[in-house]
Amino acid sequence: MSARRPGAVVVITGTSTDVGKTVATAALAAAARSRGAAVAVVKPAQTGVAPGEPGDLAQVRRLAGEITTVELIRYREPLAPETAARRSGDRVLTLAEITAAVERLRADHDLVLIEGAGGVLVRLAPDLTICEPARALGAPVLVVADPGLGSLNHTELTVRALRTAGCRPAGLVIGRWPDVPDLATACNRDDLPRLTGVPVLAALPDGCGAAEPAAFRAAAPHWWRPETGRLLGDRDSEAPPPPELSAPPIDPAETARNPQEIPT
Repeated sequence: MSARRPGAVVVITGTSTDVGKTVATAALAAAARSRGAAVAVVKPAQTGVAPGEPGDLAQVRRLAGEITTVELIRYREPLAPETAARRSGDRVLTLAEITAAVERLRADHDLVLIEGAGGVLVRLAPDLTICEPARALGAPVLVVADPGLGSLNHTELTVRALRTAGCRPAGLVIGRWPDVPDLATACNRDDLPRLTGVPVLAALPDGCGAAEPAAFRAAAPHWWRPETGRLLGDRDSEAPPPPELSAPPIDPAETARNPQEIPT
């Protein structure tokens, strides 16, 4: 009997803090689970949460369902992990600790997601950002971005930083697509892939993180473009028709005429 093939690894980062990384992580986990994949999510560093309190991984589990989650370290103060560790005198993460945790998980999971902290260059430790584990593991990186004014600059800077670090930005995720996009938001939907050279793989409806878990899991697989399956090790690029809970894909140029529809 041949040895089990190690699972795929995908890193999820953002253009800044509070852009929807945790909900995007849950949505990708739910999409993978809908394909029958065994999914694990690693949060290397959680900040702003006291011991025993629910952190980001609790939200991922609530939305995505039965998945394995591993948090490596947490700090009480809501700061960058390196800053929080320095102020508290707690230990700092190492690259070896992150990669070892991921390698253990991918031995018996089809997909391991790594959710970063804040933006791409936020320090997890004095000489450690999310770029180092992405590069060490050869993992593609998804970038979660805001849809509105300022996103073009923030997203292009993030993509450039990843490429400079030797990482592969594989897709963009719009973290909070509004019901009624304004002019900047509608234009950004077209301009983001044009300026970064990275496709928009999903536009997550604003507020979807507050949805009932069953509704979230039913709709989440249809928020992702079919080519997202390649990140999950799935060669089949076809996706089933979206259910009633999810708006059908549209040409982004139609957004101004049909603002209630959400491009996927």
